[in-house]
Amino acid sequence: MTSTLSTQQCEACHVDAPKVTDEELSQFMSQLPDWVPEVRDGVMMLERVYKFKNYKLAWAFANKVSELAEEEFHHPAILLEWGKVTVTWWTHAIRGLHKNDFICAAKTDSLL
Repeated sequence: MTSTLSTQQCEACHVDAPKVTDEELSQFMSQLPDWVPEVRDGVMMLERVYKFKNYKLAWAFANKVSELAEEEFHHPAILLEWGKVTVTWWTHAIRGLHKNDFICAAKTDSLL
């Protein structure tokens, strides 16, 4: 369940850390149905768009995601727009998805 992912901590990641396997990707995605795997410039990323009633609510959420990123020492791309925040997780060191990205995606969902 998502709750199991959201209760885990990110591990220190290094350049030779393994990317998620296709089987792991499928398993994790089943726990995060609102997230979409995207490939940009050959790098698989995990993305979700959150919608809000106005800019101020979106801004507050983006700040919460930023605080989460600092706590986990794992940093996403955050696009703040009027009534919308797009969060994209991936592991820069391995240029792809690591279990950390799914943990952080689950924790991002719990910020709502």
